[in-house]
Amino acid sequence: MKTIYKLIASMMTLMALNSFATAQTLQLDTSESKIEWIGRKVTGQHNGTLNFASGSIKMDEGTVKSGEFKIDMASLTVLDLTDPDMNAKLTGHLKSDDFFSVATHPKAVLTLKSVESKDKQNSLYHVSGDLTIKGITNEIVFPATIIKMQEGYHAHADFKLDRTLWDVRFRSGKFFENLGDKLIYDDFDVKLDLRFLDESMATE
Repeated sequence: MKTIYKLIASMMTLMALNSFATAQTLQLDTSESKIEWIGRKVTGQHNGTLNFASGSIKMDEGTVKSGEFKIDMASLTVLDLTDPDMNAKLTGHLKSDDFFSVATHPKAVLTLKSVESKDKQNSLYHVSGDLTIKGITNEIVFPATIIKMQEGYHAHADFKLDRTLWDVRFRSGKFFENLGDKLIYDDFDVKLDLRFLDESMATE
């Protein structure tokens, strides 16, 4: 009987060690990761960046199982306006209650729900998750590439979001009429560039 107990204990230990060996949490390298955005209106467009406050993904046998990312909304920048006064005016407006209410909602959160492989040869994945902005959560889905690098993983995604789903209605044609050339389009472009560090791969 003691032999059986020892055998069971050994098997459980082996399974635990196996699980520990294959499951890992990778931290987002916030200094090398960023979000690029483009917003369009009838008379032109603006573009800029946002930074991540933190982020991580949980992986098992090379597959992403879950993840959470916090976005620092106060880091929002406008890149296309070189005049300091005009740049500050637009940046402040985007942070105001007309848009993203940064003072009361300083962080946005993206929580991954599933990451499904669509083309392993080309590292293509289908990602679904919950995006919370201004305290409002909506599900989003988008394609992404996830590539294993020497120092960790590099993920890239390019997709569109409808700002009105997060109560960003300023000059939206869905809610205001006769805007003419003051109309701002609801969809805006988002580009994610993410770098994850695998400490087990790090070299001195």
